[in-house]
Parts: sequence; structure tokens; C-alpha cells
Amino acid sequence: MNVNLGNVFDKFIAELLKGGLYQSQSEVVRDGLRLLKEREELKKLRLAELRREIAIGSEQADRGEFVDGEKTFAEIRRRSVERKRARG
Repeated sequence: MNVNLGNVFDKFIAELLKGGLYQSQSEVVRDGLRLLKEREELKKLRLAELRREIAIGSEQADRGEFVDGEKTFAEIRRRSVERKRARG
């Protein structure tokens, strides 16, 4: 596989190689791809968790188990103001 990374990444890879942590350009790219793969897997897990939480909330709302949004946000704003006063 032949990939053109551009000047910015070429320089970055050269700096990493000079630092001695990596022995080749391929090692740098593989390490970067491993990190990207981990990030994508984490995004998938977070999305699955968010979907589970939404499903739970939807089921609760269907049963009438929910709170008044205006009251809740008013309480959040009130607490935020209190925290700012306490710090300041």
C-alpha cells in the first residue's frame, strides 16, 4: 500500500523516528491506526450505551414516569448559580 500523508504528517513521522521510539514509518502508522481503531470502538460502545439509555427513558415515559422539564432545568440553573457564588 502506498499512501501520501502530506508534508505535515511526513514531518511529524520524521520527528517521531528521530526520537527513537519508532524504528520505521510503518510502525508509526500502525500505532496511529491502532489508536484510531480503539477510538472508533469506544464511539460504538458509547453509542450503544446512549441507545440503551434512550430506550429506558422512552419506556419510562410510556409508563408516565418522567419529570417536568421546566422544573428540572430551573433546578439545574439554580444549582449552577449557587456553585458559582460559592466559588466566587
